[in-house]
Amino acid sequence: MSRFDRSVRARGPIPSPNIWHWPHLYEVENRAQDVDGVVFGTLSEVADWRGRDVLDVGCGAGFHLPRFAAAARSVTGVEPHPPLVAAARERVAGLASVTVLPGSAEALPLPDACVDVVHARTAYFFGPGCGPGIVEAMRVLRPGGVLAIVDLDATVAPYGAWMRADLPHYDPAAVEAFFDAQGFTLRRVRTRWQFEDRATLRAVLGIEFSERIAQRAFTETPGVSLDVGYRIHTRVAPTGLVL
Repeated sequence: MSRFDRSVRARGPIPSPNIWHWPHLYEVENRAQDVDGVVFGTLSEVADWRGRDVLDVGCGAGFHLPRFAAAARSVTGVEPHPPLVAAARERVAGLASVTVLPGSAEALPLPDACVDVVHARTAYFFGPGCGPGIVEAMRVLRPGGVLAIVDLDATVAPYGAWMRADLPHYDPAAVEAFFDAQGFTLRRVRTRWQFEDRATLRAVLGIEFSERIAQRAFTETPGVSLDVGYRIHTRVAPTGLVL
């Protein structure tokens, strides 16, 4: 889950146990996620990055950086966990338009008004408490730029039901209300995760959920694919004077 959850209370990034502890398995999960490209298809509609400067906040090992770099003018990844910074740099070593920097959502190592798109995927998972990160994202956006926050939609079964069972205090409605109050527009999308075999599926479930819920999820999944919902929250930086 998120590197930047509840940032006010945590006063900085908190560990993301899945990718921080099992980076190689998380790479497998990334390859399995959204095999039909629904999220990126929607992002291209609401936050077009072609010929523009992109910032990926919480870029992890840089899985999404090459995808942005294929059409963007420049791409910057920011990641707080040093081993992942190194992994991301290794991944994009041959891409001259991509830079990876250490840093946090609350203190982005970039100047004001320098990017056109800020992408944050499962990096503001809990909504309330992420205000400082949102303020920082808006600071680095040029007028008319877009902040796109992609997170998992816990209202969509079956994955969302497992999330709610594992995180009983997580309230999807409260998260949505938070982003709505912050001036975000919401798009919901449904995706398909596809795994090579059931052993891989079980391993990935094991880094996303507690052992009890992971076993439940595995038992309730008859094959090697999952239907998973996402929310894409977008907010546009003002283009004129705000009176």
